[in-house]
Amino acid sequence: MAGASARLEFRVTPADRALIERAARLSGEPVTAFARSAAEERAARVIREHEATTTVPAEFFDDLLAAFDAAPQPSAALADAAARLDETVVRG
Repeated sequence: MAGASARLEFRVTPADRALIERAARLSGEPVTAFARSAAEERAARVIREHEATTTVPAEFFDDLLAAFDAAPQPSAALADAAARLDETVVRG
């Protein structure tokens, strides 16, 4: 535990303690190391999930949904490509 200098203490029910101790035994880790790593992993996951969330104003979200619902409009490049296709492909 090189570098560990701060303490974090919490109370658990006897059932939770037994659960944590059993899991630590099964993983071959001391209870403290098991509980610490579990807390660190959960903290990292919560932070990742929080940072992965994009928040936008309601108006932006409404405009985005309206754009999804609107009929697609071809771009000039797509219209040109379609015209070239009609000129070069002979349909029989």
